[in-house]
Amino acid sequence: MLGGSTVRFSWGSPLNFWSIYQHGFARVAACTGHTVIADPRANAEAVLRQARACAQEGVAVAVFPELGLTGYSIEDLLLQDPVLDEVEEALRAVVAGSVDLLPVLVVGAPLRHRHRIYNCAVVVHRGRILGVAPKSYPPNYREFYERRQIASGEDERGGTIRIGGTEVPFGVDLLFEAQDVPGLVLHAEICEDMWVPVPPSAEAALAGATVLANLSGSPITVGRAEDRRLLCRAASSRCLAAYVYSAAGLGESTTDLSWDGQTMIYENGALLAETDRFPLDDQYAVADVDLDLLRQERARMGTFDDNRRAHAGRTGDFRRVEFRLDPPTTDLGLKRRVERFPFVPADAERLALDCYEAYNIQVAGLQQRLASIGGPKVVIGVSGGLDSTHALIVAARAMDRAGRPRSDILAFTLPGFATSDHTKDNAHKLMNSLGVTPAELDITPTARLMLKEMGHPFASGEPVYDVTFENVQAGLRTDYLFRLANQRGGIVLGTGDLSELALGWSTYGVGDQMSHYNVNGGVPKTLIQHLIRWVIGSEQFDVETGRTLAAILDTEISPELVPGEEMQSTESKIGPYALHDFTLFHVLRYGFRPSKIAFLAWHAWHDPEAGAWPPGFPEAKRVAYDLAEIRRWLEVFCRRFFAFAQFKRSAMPNGPKVSAGGSLSPRGDWRAPSDGTAHAWLRDLARFDLPGGEQ
Repeated sequence: MLGGSTVRFSWGSPLNFWSIYQHGFARVAACTGHTVIADPRANAEAVLRQARACAQEGVAVAVFPELGLTGYSIEDLLLQDPVLDEVEEALRAVVAGSVDLLPVLVVGAPLRHRHRIYNCAVVVHRGRILGVAPKSYPPNYREFYERRQIASGEDERGGTIRIGGTEVPFGVDLLFEAQDVPGLVLHAEICEDMWVPVPPSAEAALAGATVLANLSGSPITVGRAEDRRLLCRAASSRCLAAYVYSAAGLGESTTDLSWDGQTMIYENGALLAETDRFPLDDQYAVADVDLDLLRQERARMGTFDDNRRAHAGRTGDFRRVEFRLDPPTTDLGLKRRVERFPFVPADAERLALDCYEAYNIQVAGLQQRLASIGGPKVVIGVSGGLDSTHALIVAARAMDRAGRPRSDILAFTLPGFATSDHTKDNAHKLMNSLGVTPAELDITPTARLMLKEMGHPFASGEPVYDVTFENVQAGLRTDYLFRLANQRGGIVLGTGDLSELALGWSTYGVGDQMSHYNVNGGVPKTLIQHLIRWVIGSEQFDVETGRTLAAILDTEISPELVPGEEMQSTESKIGPYALHDFTLFHVLRYGFRPSKIAFLAWHAWHDPEAGAWPPGFPEAKRVAYDLAEIRRWLEVFCRRFFAFAQFKRSAMPNGPKVSAGGSLSPRGDWRAPSDGTAHAWLRDLARFDLPGGEQ
């Protein structure tokens, strides 16, 4: 934390860079606690106690369990006037107690309306009731007999209900929208409403709700917690929304049932927060929901709005109740997990599955391409670096799957002026252990001739190692591979990865930008090392191959084009791939602005001891980046990605999309003009000054 340090923006209104609410987040809470059956006064005090705690944490929306003011398991006592009278008094207490509190409180209460009792979600904020949403589908099966006391609210639309002498909106058609927090639109449904085929929340999401609250009673039986998780996750994913779930816990009647107080917050299919079940006291799950992410997802997924139009008869007449949240602009931290490597999950089981799928996507893609064009041989340049190593082991497995000999892979190491013995030896060891057809072709004589005929100073003995000097070598390697493929009945297999495509870190045309097919084009640099680790750990190849792969993993990333005592480091020139891949994911997948990416990157990277690292990630490489470094390399990324590299991507070879984070194929995920500018992104990045004069 930076102690609430203010970052001054260079244009527009002064903003606090460290405030979550300035970056499209809203903090929400799912609360549960000790309920006292048929004692609304005690339960109102419990609600306010938790509401005050949530307010101190900067929570915008706090959701409480179903019938929380009376207890869900009250049964026929729900029809007793003394209880219902006290419910109205308890609501008045909650409303009065909310006057100076930040959160919107979503409280469960039974309310009299016309001739029936309705199971309601009462939405309260800063001293007023914004509206009341009745339960649509009271269950009447197995252990549930709600319809004995409760009326269905499914057909309640467009109406009002009188509470404490005031008419307030009443119905399942209510959306509660914050005027000063763009994208914060709340809807409430109750317990069983989530379990039906077409939940009220689905219609509400189509109508514009982004935060879906579920006030639940839901007694616990074996396996039901997982069922709830499945439904919450699915609802958040299908509805492109946050789903905030709060179930009843301690204090409910155990005459025939038990209660676990489960709380969860999901966002677009991802679990953001949950609490331990069967708590002994108040507890709440808190998370920062990314409203920008939800908005972007809906904008990109056009079928979401197509679905809205298909159901316009039900979604077109939702009512919006507006309110002002007045959120804090102080530094509240960030209550959500931000992966350092968004392409590489830190969870071991998830990472293993991702690696299995990624590797086999590449293998199956190459196998199909070879089969569809008559089964040519594969020609590949092997440098001893990560990318060519991974492409080679993909090719080897593709040959195995096709029932072809690995000798049909013609692998060439093509040493140049700066090729090290270490990488060349690793290349030979790998080719030999895999049983491909190995060869070495020294490009330096041809490179010297070309540089001499061009009149380059290097040919006269001057140590000039400019872009031309580098690209002569890179181009010759590719030129040789294409001519070798012509000569020997093969296709050139590309090795460049997604990160290099993003930055334009390749030699265009007759260079490593081009190939007949590129299996690595959908794989980011930060994932490739884990793919190779997975190949070793899952014993895809023999022990000797595994040893060589491990040695390659320990090698510095370098193009090895410039002679010198120290190995030429790619990352020292263009920046850490860890930060570039972080930016790439959030630009490509969600379209986030640079200032928000900087905020997320700082939370992910400023402390190497905080948060989880991917399994097997070397301790020595567990570094931290401060905001100055993050901003510096963000600017490099924006300039290269938006203003420079697209012309190379527009002419990129075929290759499979691998990551859900996206691809850069002009025929797939990313279609952009080759002559665009980076001005908008650079202006956004320039919006804030670094604290303490850091640059």
